[in-house]
Amino acid sequence: IDDVLEAIAAQVDGEPCCTYIGPGGSGHYVKMVHNGIEYADMQLIAEAYDLIRQGTGASAAEIAKIFQGWNEGDLESFLIEITAEVLGHVDAETGQAFVDIVLDQAEQKGTGRWTVQNALDLGVPITGIAEATFARALSGSVPQREAARAKLPAQAADWNVTDRDQFVEDVRQALYASKVVAYSQGFDQIAAASKEYNWDIDRGAMARIWRGGCIIRARFLNRITEAYERDPELPLLLADDYFTQALNSSLAAWRRVVAGAAQNGIPTPAFSSSLSYYDGIRADRLPAALIQGQRDFFGAHTYHRTDMEGLYHTEWSGDRAEHRVDAGFKEEVLVGTEGKKAQGEDGSVKTV
Repeated sequence: IDDVLEAIAAQVDGEPCCTYIGPGGSGHYVKMVHNGIEYADMQLIAEAYDLIRQGTGASAAEIAKIFQGWNEGDLESFLIEITAEVLGHVDAETGQAFVDIVLDQAEQKGTGRWTVQNALDLGVPITGIAEATFARALSGSVPQREAARAKLPAQAADWNVTDRDQFVEDVRQALYASKVVAYSQGFDQIAAASKEYNWDIDRGAMARIWRGGCIIRARFLNRITEAYERDPELPLLLADDYFTQALNSSLAAWRRVVAGAAQNGIPTPAFSSSLSYYDGIRADRLPAALIQGQRDFFGAHTYHRTDMEGLYHTEWSGDRAEHRVDAGFKEEVLVGTEGKKAQGEDGSVKTV
């Protein structure tokens, strides 16, 4: 029935935005992750709007024109297009900007939450999607927000922007860089699920069919398709030459925006987490070594060394002697558990 479905599907550059995904529930799964990416994209756009609003004092109508301009460049997308429409809309009852009279509580149907839940099961760090999902939850935490406003009132932002055009350009670059990270995380999750569930999903095909007929359709997806055409087994989208260059060229602006937001008390959970992910994924060494040492201290969860093979434990309550605990054992890491199993040559199993 592929000819029937392709005939009625959206078309981009003469190609149908429809394809066979894989066996089992793979198609539904990909749609779920699509929605998770959508959550991140929308949150990033909302943060960009808020940064310009608070950083420059621009009106909704003025910001609408900024988004219209952005939609003519590398950020061209359905979501940027409708953002300009929403920001430019005037409420008929009050004559005020529509966005200023809408209650600031974003609801959700659950697909973002499911995406995050499964990412945790797979051990995939989709931090941008997670923060976007939690941002919606925070917006709906009305009693907590009221209590915080009463006791911890927010101070008005005093960014003192002297060059508005440069500031807006910084936000645009930070938005694009954060968007790259969010999509990279989503495609990482699809790759992990494909491996875990034996689906053999073509990530390049996913980007190709998302170019039309869906909420996250965007010019940007062509770049993702091209990246996977260059290397179908690409381990990290950020490692593609195009995206590496794009992130490097946006990095200074990205840091200025996130640092300025923090200094002025403007919440940017998706921008900030995306930048932290970028810094973390490329770090030579992470502080996770300390965490593993703590785990060994209180739970004998063991650790690996950088200079020798094997699995080790330190006798923290005794003479602090170090023991290799995997001699004659085969280590088996249990996903989703705090312990590790070691199986002896005689078939015995113990938790270490």
